[in-house]
Amino acid sequence: MIIYNVTINIEEDSHDAWLTWMKSEHLPMVMATGKFEHYHMFRLLDRQEDETGMTYAIQYFSPSMEAYESYQREHAPALQAETRKLFDGKFVAFRTIMALEHSYEKS
Repeated sequence: MIIYNVTINIEEDSHDAWLTWMKSEHLPMVMATGKFEHYHMFRLLDRQEDETGMTYAIQYFSPSMEAYESYQREHAPALQAETRKLFDGKFVAFRTIMALEHSYEKS
């Protein structure tokens, strides 16, 4: 399992529009690529003293590195461009990939 993590800090004045757009348009478009099995979107609760805006981490779960790499080649550039078009200068984002090593779910 490959986890593609996108951490985004969005300015407060754009937050509500961005969050609505993420839930109604962007996340469904990412999932429609067929490269991810599911995702989780988290809102960070603790802020640093000098931090402004709201910070989120979105984790997309891909079944393989090949599927993730295919997403990066075939879909990510256009989806990221759309985000910039709508919210340019209103957010910062960084992306990481992780491999799931161990998991536990309470029964």
